[in-house]
Amino acid sequence: MEADRLNSPSTFTMTMEVLGHELRFYQDPNSKHLGTTVWDASLVFVKFLEKNCRKGKFSPSKLKGKRVIELGAGCGLAGFGMALLGCDVVATDQKEVLPILTRNIERNTPSFAQMNPSDSFGSISAAELDWGNEDHIKAVGPPFDFIIGTDVVYAEHLLEPLLMTIHALSGPKTTIMLGYEIRSTNVHEQMLDMWKKNFEVKTVSKSKMDSQYQHPNIQLYIMGLKSAAGNTENPQEDNIDQKIDRVCSSRENDKKDVSCDETDIQKAEEPVTENADEKVSDWEVRRIGSMAARLLQDVKIA
Repeated sequence: MEADRLNSPSTFTMTMEVLGHELRFYQDPNSKHLGTTVWDASLVFVKFLEKNCRKGKFSPSKLKGKRVIELGAGCGLAGFGMALLGCDVVATDQKEVLPILTRNIERNTPSFAQMNPSDSFGSISAAELDWGNEDHIKAVGPPFDFIIGTDVVYAEHLLEPLLMTIHALSGPKTTIMLGYEIRSTNVHEQMLDMWKKNFEVKTVSKSKMDSQYQHPNIQLYIMGLKSAAGNTENPQEDNIDQKIDRVCSSRENDKKDVSCDETDIQKAEEPVTENADEKVSDWEVRRIGSMAARLLQDVKIA
């Protein structure tokens, strides 16, 4: 994953148009922390929101005022996508990443303050959250309507803390949206197995993604919590300790609907839509750079 930093056409800043607004994000590719770079799954995520926001679940009228927490926010792009649709977003990451996340929030939010009151922008703020840290979890004030994250899993040891944190931040109707680029087949398989044991999992079809901002290795998942086996208590009334204790408990499959229309998502992977435009786009440049980075990651220059 370290080598993928070369996929950015701009070293220290990147500009992205999202929902009609030009956002500029500072990056620090020289940092040892992976969260200081904008990763491609976040671009796929916000462009998915852009394509599907005219009606239905992701329209501003449905999202206005919804509470969202972004895990592993990094530079904050995915969180801004939800905030532009009216959500109140808490973008979280480790302490070392907060300066660049805060800087991006301060850089982009002033222009939104001048928007017409009829526009949909909600709010976005930054907070420290180490996965599994109970004090951090309590401080952000769960439960949330949405939990989002993009490219937050790249190593096996991160899976269990992420699962524990998602459960602790969730209520009975929480929707979980994760964007992920496959870098390790082993980690990918373990991740999917963990999701399916704990959640109702749907994979967003390629036809519902932006026709340009998609890639066979980048997937979006929309998930809903399963009910704990034999649990008759109201999950909203459970404290964080009880939620964390249930992370590894056995769960039974139910027929609870995930809060997204079946027409919008499906489990089967679909072919990627071909881009008819012959001009090489910024997105294609990023993907070419990513491929080159992987090919060169083991090359040493004497």
